[in-house]
Amino acid sequence: MTRFDSLQAWLDWQEKLHPRPIDLGLGRVAGVYRQLNPEQKKPLTITVAGTNGKGSCVAFLEAIYRAAGYRVGAYTSPHILRYNERIRIDGVPVEDALICDAFTRIDAARGETSLSYFEFGTLAALGIFAEADLDIQLLEVGLGGRLDAVNIIDPDAAIVTTIALDHVDWLGHTEEAIGREKAGIFRAGVAAIIGDAQAPRSVVEVAEQVGAIALQMDSEFSYQKQRDSWEWRSADKQIDRLPAPAFKGEHQYRNASAAIMAINTLQPLLAVSDDAIRQGLESARLAGRFQLIADAPRILLDVGHNPQAVQTLINYLSEYFPEIRIHAVFAMMRDKDIAGVLNMMRDRVTTWYLAPLANPRAATPDMLETIFQQQGLDNVRSGFTDFTEAFQTARQNTGQDDLLLIFGSFFLVSEYLSKFS
Repeated sequence: MTRFDSLQAWLDWQEKLHPRPIDLGLGRVAGVYRQLNPEQKKPLTITVAGTNGKGSCVAFLEAIYRAAGYRVGAYTSPHILRYNERIRIDGVPVEDALICDAFTRIDAARGETSLSYFEFGTLAALGIFAEADLDIQLLEVGLGGRLDAVNIIDPDAAIVTTIALDHVDWLGHTEEAIGREKAGIFRAGVAAIIGDAQAPRSVVEVAEQVGAIALQMDSEFSYQKQRDSWEWRSADKQIDRLPAPAFKGEHQYRNASAAIMAINTLQPLLAVSDDAIRQGLESARLAGRFQLIADAPRILLDVGHNPQAVQTLINYLSEYFPEIRIHAVFAMMRDKDIAGVLNMMRDRVTTWYLAPLANPRAATPDMLETIFQQQGLDNVRSGFTDFTEAFQTARQNTGQDDLLLIFGSFFLVSEYLSKFS
């Protein structure tokens, strides 16, 4: 018998079921997974971890494999508008009923075992994908890698994108420590693609320790930009005349290159043509990453929420909006490096508008104002009742030739897209 008859009711209950919203460890979730899937049935799998770039890598992989004619499942988080976005088959979010049925099975199998919100979602995705006759599933790690629920699955290829200081309370206070956690998705004899030439040494060390096949950017594979295209190279293959990735920014060439390396390692199992790679690079879609809204004034959405992601935003702004006045609607989660982000963006933003978010993890406008004062920034407007008021005030004060930037959190971008798109 099902516990609830709507997806929202299931999600509301899951948020309160487990005593801690983030509870890293594989024991509980692996035990329930074995109950649900004793034969460990799964499609071919690529797992993607990293501080930034995970979503882009998955989007490139999803688009390329679909262009090659394969049936693809993708599990990502967080969502922007609807929970269903987290579980996609052939680019389409699955229906409420399918997720509710999966939750019912998980609830029956778990017995007295308490599961977190993310663990329920991971088990639901794995169950749905196992029965969907997929050619391949793409799994994005939620937090870390070694102890993340996604890591109960042994991948056939694994990607670690970039490493930076984020989630330090759970992953460690150095890039070496965080790299070690994220590299926990590597497996013996399996391709371990390292998408950053400057990755912490710990990432390579973990690959060596577990006996994975380490393939690192600028060592085992690389890319070279041309005037109107780019080329990708590895020891055994070269692909020329590649179109610019669908997502803007130099870092997206690195993300796309890591995705192509993973595809190349799996060619004996799932053959992909160069033309499918070209098509997928152009057709990939991802909300909230340098998403430009053709309005007056122009609006740019970016979910970047740590200094590394914000540096890519600064690079993008310097390339595409070098002399443009920028007004920013801003919010961040309280556990992020807010001061670091403000210090990086201080010379690019003309006026800041602090948007309240109805999320217990969000820094309140009062907290943000204190940090702004500590950073010596006084070009700030606050006191808004909600995001809508902050956004509308910012839009009214942004010139037609200026740029209105909404950034700092997935939840902030979600607020805009849910109300104004």
